Amino acid sequence: MLRQQLQDDLKASMIGKNAVRTSTIRLVLSSLKYFEIQKGGAGYEATDEEILEVISKEAKKRKESLVVYKENNRQDLVDKEQEELDLLQKYLPQQMGADEIRTLVQEAIKQTGASAISDMGKVMGALMSKVKGKADGSLVSQIVKEELGK
Repeated sequence: MLRQQLQDDLKASMIGKNAVRTSTIRLVLSSLKYFEIQKGGAGYEATDEEILEVISKEAKKRKESLVVYKENNRQDLVDKEQEELDLLQKYLPQQMGADEIRTLVQEAIKQTGASAISDMGKVMGALMSKVKGKADGSLVSQIVKEELGK
């Protein structure tokens, strides 16, 4: 279903001559094809959840590039990456806010009995299944560190 939406959006962007949108969707579809080949060969077809993982990885790449381009004062590239990131985020589920994540972190800490920063792995393991695709892993990690450091 998500694959079909990407292909339909690609056709629409090609007809509308939207170069950035077309190249971004093509890149996602290419990454998806590469993922499928690695996963099970030419006959493998990714699930919607796996497609979301591929899109999420592409979005993460854009976020990392944005930081580098901003540091190097490359506004032209910042604008392009931001436009691509905005497009990719339309396909991803609504991201959780910091307060929502903090509540889940506190629940996971109680659940695992974690008390020190050395227990971070336990907490992250319990959390990631709940926030997968809905929250940025680095933000989750940061909040876990803050909560365990109290």
